[in-house]
Amino acid sequence: MPGRAPDSEEAPVDPRVHFVTLSTPDLDAARRFYVRGLGWEPLLDVPGEILFFQTAPGTVLGLFDAVLFAQDLGRSGTAPAQGVTLAHNVDGEAEVRATADAMAAAGGTVLTGPRPGPFGGVFHAHVADPNGVVWEIAHNPGWRIDDDGTVHLG
Repeated sequence: MPGRAPDSEEAPVDPRVHFVTLSTPDLDAARRFYVRGLGWEPLLDVPGEILFFQTAPGTVLGLFDAVLFAQDLGRSGTAPAQGVTLAHNVDGEAEVRATADAMAAAGGTVLTGPRPGPFGGVFHAHVADPNGVVWEIAHNPGWRIDDDGTVHLG
């Protein structure tokens, strides 16, 4: 059963992620990048607080003002998004290049230009949004999603 340790007697924890919420030091810059630059339609936009986008069935990306994010965690100051990449898979190498170019034109910073990855036949690029959120744009020939939502990596 997914989410359950083999010898656990406790109820399993469902392994789904419904929200990915990132601390965002400059919410206005995020809005310019995602809404104006990339053309994403917000699911909910609360100026000065949080910006939500539906990114897949049942999945939402939240960009939360860093000070309010820290307060929500019971901390003072700001809570930066660190050690996180978000991945966007595309159909081919040309689309990796085009997507990285579009993100750069929208105000993103290309960290690694389109190139072959070290494993699995992946071709990818890394682009940071104006707040440093890193996106991996990838073509992975082994990646597929079945009609029932099951992911296959290779």
